[in-house]
Amino acid sequence: MSAWFDLTVIWALLLATAVFLYVVLDGFDLGVGILFTWIRRRPERDVAVNSVAPVWDGNETWLILGGVGLMPVFPPAYATILPALYMPLIVMLLALVFRGVAFEMRFRAHSERARLWWDRGFWWGSTVAAFCQGISLGAFVQGIAVEDGAYAGGWWDWLTPFSVLVGVALVVGYGLLGACWLILKTEGAVQAHALRLAWPLAVATVAFIVLVSLIMPFLQPAFRARWFEFPAMLLAAPVPLLVALLIWRLFHSLSAVERAAAERGPAQPRQVFWGDGEPFLIALGLFLLSYVGLGISMWPMIVPPDMTIWEAAAPVSTQVFLLVGAAVLIPIILAYNAYAYWLFRGKVQEGVGYH
Repeated sequence: MSAWFDLTVIWALLLATAVFLYVVLDGFDLGVGILFTWIRRRPERDVAVNSVAPVWDGNETWLILGGVGLMPVFPPAYATILPALYMPLIVMLLALVFRGVAFEMRFRAHSERARLWWDRGFWWGSTVAAFCQGISLGAFVQGIAVEDGAYAGGWWDWLTPFSVLVGVALVVGYGLLGACWLILKTEGAVQAHALRLAWPLAVATVAFIVLVSLIMPFLQPAFRARWFEFPAMLLAAPVPLLVALLIWRLFHSLSAVERAAAERGPAQPRQVFWGDGEPFLIALGLFLLSYVGLGISMWPMIVPPDMTIWEAAAPVSTQVFLLVGAAVLIPIILAYNAYAYWLFRGKVQEGVGYH
């Protein structure tokens, strides 16, 4: 059987898909938290939080699936990656916990001062979690020192200029996802505010995509070969072209939403305007293409620069056993997520919430 259809490849694609779904789904609700420092009016903050309240718990399911799945399916990779990234991952998890507490407690605060501090906690937790995710990604891509199948680097190897750059880039990218989500889910003053934030975030996100893409090929010789050597470059070439197309479409869609909102005016009945969803879908597309570009660079490495998915894979019997469980669990998670988004579809109105 071709290597492209063996169990190890299937598991690599499943875990990669789980991580991507976490990034884009939890990314937009982290993005809403990141934007809290610029959303100052309490009613607007309540609408922003209520836009993600029904779905944010389900979004984080994919992080658990991706992280827990790595341990039994690719145990050497798990045992290598975790020691290399202990600090940013621990800080990320603590930030997610604190963010979750702040999310709930802001609705139960008995004073405006207390609510303000919980709102700041929601912003801090969201921003720190996103930054640590970017730090971890940057350190992982840059390479992990491995010797005799174990991590051979130091405690601070994860902290580099490139990992910090990716951390900031992910905070900005999540902010764009959050702004586009609010454009889709809200109207009136909240939507107008989200549109104003989306423009500079879109520009900054594009700048970071270009900058990181220019640096990536020089991190590892294998990365450079995938993008600049024939015939591998034929597979990679469509990605930057599609990114350029989506960037043009993103700015066009933001302009279209602004024009449509002005034409509707405040006196128009509240309704879902389907064009409001285009910026969000395009932002998701940019994340997808960036993820595909990362996959093209790294395949088939799971711990760059040397450990491949086959070298890190568990025995076939273990993979088969786990795949049976995944075949049951993953459709349930997908169905739950899809039902939650369908059930709470439409615009979120001021004064209407789920707490």
